[in-house]
Amino acid sequence: MKGKYENLDGTKAYVTGPDDATKAIIFIFDIFGYFPQTIQGADILAFSSDTKYKVVMPDWFDDNPADITWYPPDTPEKQENLGRFFKKNGPQSIKPRLVSVIKAAETKYSSIQSWGIVGLCWGGKAVSLLTSADDNPFKVAAECHPAMVSAADAESIKIPLCMLASMDEPVDEVKKFEENLKASTKHVEIFGDQIHGWMGARSNLEDERVKSEYVRGYKTLLDFFAKNW
Repeated sequence: MKGKYENLDGTKAYVTGPDDATKAIIFIFDIFGYFPQTIQGADILAFSSDTKYKVVMPDWFDDNPADITWYPPDTPEKQENLGRFFKKNGPQSIKPRLVSVIKAAETKYSSIQSWGIVGLCWGGKAVSLLTSADDNPFKVAAECHPAMVSAADAESIKIPLCMLASMDEPVDEVKKFEENLKASTKHVEIFGDQIHGWMGARSNLEDERVKSEYVRGYKTLLDFFAKNW
């Protein structure tokens, strides 16, 4: 862990990267919160590019994330638990707090001039909703193994966007999403032998193939951001 936890206007956030970075990334984790694999991903984004990035990963769940044993939801009890969690924590619910987090980060790190956004799973859906809104504050975006993929969301996204899907997302919907993206620059790729969650909490980095695709996924995001931001 190369960063630290900070309080940004009442929201806990993992913050990593150089303090003088002019570009900052909001990193929206999956429903399982702060996992080592996800924190490592934030550090990769912050320190593995020629471009300096400040990476901010807020805790939308206030230390009460979903239990990773609920996934996959292959029993009625797990389905009920996940259903209750999603009812309380819809991806659209983060927007008011996001505004205050960004303002607090800009106050603390005055060098920040612009923002990008990355979302995993649940966070991928949040990225779609945020970047398709009229008041989208982001210059570039990425979604990794996004949950609830909807091609309709893409119709209003006008900024460069990278989507890295797993074998578990619906292929037809991912392809329709790509077709509907209006931005002149986009990158949509399916990592066909990786599970939903391979770049976040569900990643098994003891498996060499998974580790390789985990690293390639983050490199793909950084390359896309470097070219389009």
